[in-house]
Amino acid sequence: MNLPATEWYDLRDLNGISRLITEWVADWGPDWLASILTGVIGALGVLAIIGPTLLILIWLERKVIARMQARIGPNRVGPVGLLQPVADAVKLILKEELAPRAADKWVFFLPPVLIFVPAILIWGVLPFGPNMSVADLEMGVLFLVAISGVNVLVVFMAGWAQNNKYALFGAMRVIAMSISYEIPVVLSLLALVFFTGTLSVNGIVLWQQANDVVLLLIFPMSALMFLFGSTAELNRTPADISEAESEIVAGYHTEYSGMRFGLFYAVELANTLAISAFFATFFLGGWWLWGLDQWVPSWLILLAKTGLMYFVFIWLRGTLPRLRLDQLMSFCWKFFVPVGLVFLAVAATQRTLLIELGWDPAVALPIFAVINWGIAGAGVVIYARTAASPAQRLPSRPVMARGRLGGLRAARELADAGSGD
Repeated sequence: MNLPATEWYDLRDLNGISRLITEWVADWGPDWLASILTGVIGALGVLAIIGPTLLILIWLERKVIARMQARIGPNRVGPVGLLQPVADAVKLILKEELAPRAADKWVFFLPPVLIFVPAILIWGVLPFGPNMSVADLEMGVLFLVAISGVNVLVVFMAGWAQNNKYALFGAMRVIAMSISYEIPVVLSLLALVFFTGTLSVNGIVLWQQANDVVLLLIFPMSALMFLFGSTAELNRTPADISEAESEIVAGYHTEYSGMRFGLFYAVELANTLAISAFFATFFLGGWWLWGLDQWVPSWLILLAKTGLMYFVFIWLRGTLPRLRLDQLMSFCWKFFVPVGLVFLAVAATQRTLLIELGWDPAVALPIFAVINWGIAGAGVVIYARTAASPAQRLPSRPVMARGRLGGLRAARELADAGSGD
């Protein structure tokens, strides 16, 4: 249970400042003005977190990946390169912004601005503490899924308006991948909703606090589905196929230059930060940490968990290769979707045993965790043996080229020898 935070200056509950201002306005003004002021304060608070954090994360990501690749990274602008993101932003602002002559000008200029809308709105339902959220919606999970789907429309607008085949192909790739991986992400969240019995984002955190457990231990496959599906929706490694330079140049923002291109990059980082925060909220307890939130500000605990998850995204980008589109789609439809449906049924069954039959959570939750880990392991083994792409079989003896066809005949004999062994 959290210690009471009644004073406005108590850093454990930043909502006290907002509450003090709105109460002061409500004493002399109408109620609607206090409600609007509450929303404005919350929005400014979210922007105050996103803005400086993005500048730090740009430097951090470049520095960490450089270390992973045995490089130094930014080290020229400012101490240890801390001002490199500012220099990059100034460079992009000073660059000339060009538009293709045959592009649809209005539609071409809108996507860099519109893509910021869902990136900011999803922060509204993220709880930074027991009473610290811009809008504590009863259907916060549904709001999150609905808002994240707006990106598909903006990406298609950007790809189509440029009148460029590479940009259009890149947009089509992103849309196909995003729509496909939206299903595993939704299935992973539905499993949590079924098991906890609430659609509220803060309610899921409160369930973890009440049962003294994080959902990562109970639903590991749902966590993996949410993590990998989010990388596909974020267009990050290993699912950054829309930016495969050797195939389609720079993807759906090929013709964008200057700060418009920088806005797409900034939104990608903002979305990665938001997904890291929501992963920490859904699977790592959010602002709660086994009683530590009584003494440490809850928002600081959430930011620490968010930073940990953001490092995981950086780690994936610095170590994994890019997958092909067919590999990504096959992995989604042949593994994630069937396993997600299985865990949906498992979550509903375990919820029934826990609530309807009155099983003791202290005994039932460890049993459920063991069962779910076993199902996840069995699913991985079955997929690896049946649905995964077979390894290429090489010939066990050298194959010599004969005849006038030379290389073609050698290739055929090589293939026959490989299939016959």
